[in-house]
Amino acid sequence: MAGLHYTDQNVTRSENQSYEPVEAAAQSPSSSPSGKIKLLYDGECPLCLREVNFLKKRDASRGLVTFVDIADDNYNPSENGGVDFETAMGRIHAVLPDGTVIKNVEVFRRVYEVLGMGWVYALTRWPIIGPIVDTLYEIWADWRLALTGRPNLATIVAERQQRLEVKTKGRCRLDTADD
Repeated sequence: MAGLHYTDQNVTRSENQSYEPVEAAAQSPSSSPSGKIKLLYDGECPLCLREVNFLKKRDASRGLVTFVDIADDNYNPSENGGVDFETAMGRIHAVLPDGTVIKNVEVFRRVYEVLGMGWVYALTRWPIIGPIVDTLYEIWADWRLALTGRPNLATIVAERQQRLEVKTKGRCRLDTADD
């Protein structure tokens, strides 16, 4: 089906989770606006923060959206659908209550829907408009760091790894390697 093709790439399932196509999930009662969604965002990106601050105001402390800053040194992939830092930095991701991980424009569609503003992204569900918008987002995501005056992804990941290693230096650690 042409309508499902362009959005399926934006949904993955966590281990032991069932797969539900985006359109079907969007119409099912379990994903109604009263459900929660966990939005993974880059807290060091000025444009991302602008959008997140807007969304937080719309959420108005109702707890419909859980905002998770992936730039925080305490970010834990296992608590966030298994999405590691590097992957999360490459594209916007969100985790649904059932553990399904979504990414790209589908994240905005779902978050806006949960906050009662689904009409903003409604046209992006159309078979011709959706793929165009998805492609434009891919281009934006590829250039996001450069456009916001930040180092490339490899540099950010390396700097983070180095910072985390320094923080844990001198702490006791379990060696999980088999002897």
